Amino acid sequence: MDMKFMNIQPQAHSQTTTQALTKGHASKSLTTFERKARETAESFEAVFLSQILKSMSIGLKSDGPFGGGQGEEVFQDVLSEQIATQIARSGGIGLSDSVYREILKTQEVSPSDDK
Repeated sequence: MDMKFMNIQPQAHSQTTTQALTKGHASKSLTTFERKARETAESFEAVFLSQILKSMSIGLKSDGPFGGGQGEEVFQDVLSEQIATQIARSGGIGLSDSVYREILKTQEVSPSDDK
């Protein structure tokens, strides 16, 4: 699906994820656990944002002969998920940073940039 109209690039997951994970941590290397914790926190933020976006579209009526139906519902859900993922990868709303710190605190690991 071509999503250039929203400035969403096709997923080059490994490169984008690596850039997002090291955002703000360019001079510090992350351990495997910290990388996984960052990915998990970012995924959590994407799911949270997706749910918000989905709830915003509840009750919207489609007009015209081609509007509505199950196909549109599925497309709207997929679109909401992709938008939320892109928002989270682009810095998000700050939720992933808080979740990341809590994951590290729960596991009693200090972030590599605090060492």
